[in-house]
Amino acid sequence: MKLMNFFEKFFDEEKVSSSYEYYDEKTKSLKFSNASIYEYLRESIKDETDLYAINYFDTRITYGELFRNINLIAKSLKYLGVKRGDIVTICMPNTPEAIEVFYAVNKIGAISDMIHPLSSKREIVEYLKKSRSRILFLYDQNYKKVCDELESTDVYRTILMSVSFSMPRLTKLFYDLSHPLKLESDEQTGTYLNWKEFLNLGYLYRTQTETKIHHKSTALILHSGGTTGTPKGVMISNYSFNALARQGSINVLGVEPCDKMVTVLPIFHGFGLGVCVHCPLSLKVEVILMPEFDPKRFAKIISKYEPQVLAGVPSLFDTLIHLPLFKGVDLSSLKYMISGGDSMSIEMETKINSFLKEHKSNIVLSKGYGMTESLAATIYTFEDSNKPGSIGTPMIGNHVVICKPNTIEKLENGVEGEICVTGPTLMTGYYEEPAETQKVLKKHKDGKLWLHTGDSGYIDDSGCVYFTGRLKRMIVSSGFNVYPNHVENILAKHPKVKSCCVIGVPHPHKMKVLKAYIILEDKFTPSVKIEAELRILCREHLAGYSQPREYEFVEDLPKTIYNKTDYKKLEREEERVYERRRKN
Repeated sequence: MKLMNFFEKFFDEEKVSSSYEYYDEKTKSLKFSNASIYEYLRESIKDETDLYAINYFDTRITYGELFRNINLIAKSLKYLGVKRGDIVTICMPNTPEAIEVFYAVNKIGAISDMIHPLSSKREIVEYLKKSRSRILFLYDQNYKKVCDELESTDVYRTILMSVSFSMPRLTKLFYDLSHPLKLESDEQTGTYLNWKEFLNLGYLYRTQTETKIHHKSTALILHSGGTTGTPKGVMISNYSFNALARQGSINVLGVEPCDKMVTVLPIFHGFGLGVCVHCPLSLKVEVILMPEFDPKRFAKIISKYEPQVLAGVPSLFDTLIHLPLFKGVDLSSLKYMISGGDSMSIEMETKINSFLKEHKSNIVLSKGYGMTESLAATIYTFEDSNKPGSIGTPMIGNHVVICKPNTIEKLENGVEGEICVTGPTLMTGYYEEPAETQKVLKKHKDGKLWLHTGDSGYIDDSGCVYFTGRLKRMIVSSGFNVYPNHVENILAKHPKVKSCCVIGVPHPHKMKVLKAYIILEDKFTPSVKIEAELRILCREHLAGYSQPREYEFVEDLPKTIYNKTDYKKLEREEERVYERRRKN
């Protein structure tokens, strides 16, 4: 615990208690930081600013350069009038600039609203309206898609950002040629700035930018479907976000400064931003940043930089082990390979561990469990708790109980019920939705607020937690939560649709993709044209990962004894079809 001395300046008075045997006494007394996110990172690095912080397409950025960039962005934001408590929207893939903006927003006491750049136009606009954000950092390829709708929001400045800004010259040239950007004239409104114009504003602002903020205040907003599938803003405090980083430092003992971690998970996701950016950066681990998963480049990065840490979702690792590109790749440098975002079968876990062994690695896969509402990392498989089928044991400071569904009644070990968690990483609530917050954050007899996850599972006598299924309808596609009822509500808006049903079906690389069963109104017959209309409707309202890949027109749907659609029966049939295809 070499980091203990550094954190003493920022520790909260509250001590963490834990009854789990795998923590030593020193760790059990761990305290969490009361710094802002920016302060936490700055104090973590101290004077070691010559170390590399970010590697982006072989462009390496030191911590000194990172902090200088953050400071300039903070000044530009202040020049535009951003104040403490204001919401700034970041709608970007993984780039150094997007990460710098995130820390700069925190430095001045504002709140980052993280939006998926592949969200539909309507989703982006709705997020902006709800947050009343006045500053938007936008992936430049999306501007034409949303520019006509921005007038209906409170946004008065849009800063256009490209994934190519920090690329080496030749890589940037190739990217820009293959992604031409044609913007409509905006001279009359003057609502958008390019990245260079925005940074130049910082040189005009000569006042101190750092703002003192309370550690329990909201630092960022992430987006989740909650319990209903309707998108909700999950409010995360400085304290919670830093607690995740501190927990991570305990979970990856042996990781040292100048080690490397490949980050491909998106920064608009708690797992990507917290586990794969803030945690490694605060440990002086170089983050090798990828804006999207490219198998060829991924394999090249592994061979060239020999990273110590990889993190991903099950579908990513499933893709990896089947890639011919990875034949003969040496993975002996790995200290940790962490999977999260979805459950994993024992069969897949066994295959991945065999893959690691075949590629000269002496580690086994570590698994994590969490939700956006608990910052995507609540339970983790330590060496002693890495049992087949188990999702691990609670991270330091976290506690897990199993409750009888729809109650706060605690069940005994071995009895299946709803997984409930509490700890320092819990959200403070859904943004401007107190009623929805109360549905999932409930006070138990111990006086603490517990998150009711909507997932089912049990705890064995050694404290290991097992995930058994979902109490609510939810599909994990490409690592993202998709709520079928939300998609069904969109499809039902089409005048030719009488009723519909959406399920998750197996996919060789994405675990699950969506399939829609459609019953048409009596006067219509199935056609390619109607399917095209449904696809257009979904594109207008849903992000790419939420859109059905397959449509099937049917005359009826199977029913349960209670005369409700039998989703389980449809899913079982699709699994049988998938297995037959795979064997053939």
